[in-house]
Amino acid sequence: MLKQYCQEKVAMIDAALGRFIPDSGQYPPAIFEAMRYSLFAGGKRLRPILLMAAADAVQSDGSKFLPVACGLEMIHTYSLIHDDLPAMDDDDYRRGKLTNHKVYGDGLAILAGDALLTYGFEVMLSQPGVAPAVLLATVREIAAAAGAQGMVGGQTVDLLSEGQSIDAATLEFMHRRKTGALFRAALRAGALLAGASQEQLNCFNEYAEQFGLAFQITDDILDVVGKEELVGKPIGSDQKNNKVTYVALYGLEKAREMARQTVEKAITALDIFGTEADILRDLVRFLLARDS
Repeated sequence: MLKQYCQEKVAMIDAALGRFIPDSGQYPPAIFEAMRYSLFAGGKRLRPILLMAAADAVQSDGSKFLPVACGLEMIHTYSLIHDDLPAMDDDDYRRGKLTNHKVYGDGLAILAGDALLTYGFEVMLSQPGVAPAVLLATVREIAAAAGAQGMVGGQTVDLLSEGQSIDAATLEFMHRRKTGALFRAALRAGALLAGASQEQLNCFNEYAEQFGLAFQITDDILDVVGKEELVGKPIGSDQKNNKVTYVALYGLEKAREMARQTVEKAITALDIFGTEADILRDLVRFLLARDS
């Protein structure tokens, strides 16, 4: 069920992204080529899928909200392009392909990220069939999640912590923003667009917090025990960059146990929902088994 759901949604998202950024007919072509290179580099589309699954759980049709979902994916992709730059993580590969700056150079990679970030908001605001006040509240929430109090703030702590000894509270603060903020925004966006109640929003808040934490812990585990051909980038990059991770702080087995406990908390957060939230339950369970 989960595999089919994700395949259908990925095909839908990819087709919409292709319409928003066609592969020809735009000038200057170099910037659009660089944008498309990373946007279609094999991403799992997890954030737009979470947005649509949250709307589905509120018993709406999540596929109605493709513009917001696609804009969110553009913002996520921008962050990856910039994260890979020499001044940041200095990664040569992502998802098994050369990173954007390795293909197009640092300057164009920076501009491609900038373009995806700004165009993402333009695309989100093109969403039809939603009350203007609801759409503005949703986009504002995504903007906050991407900014200095969200993803960028987490990335800042990450950058300044390289080679430093940080405690568990700082590590959790960093990842709840760097990784978790966009997951939370995706889930809340889907719920807001679908007209969720405050009780439902509260449940999505807790699920999102636990989902983001589980994702980061399993990501740290994969950086130690994953297979490079599946992960799509060199194993051990966190250690190379002197990053503090859950594995480095707690050890591999403790990190695995923390991931299991976090997944169970995420599932419990959805107790008020019936089978309409099964996709969300399956998505968080999948994190324990993922290999990329």
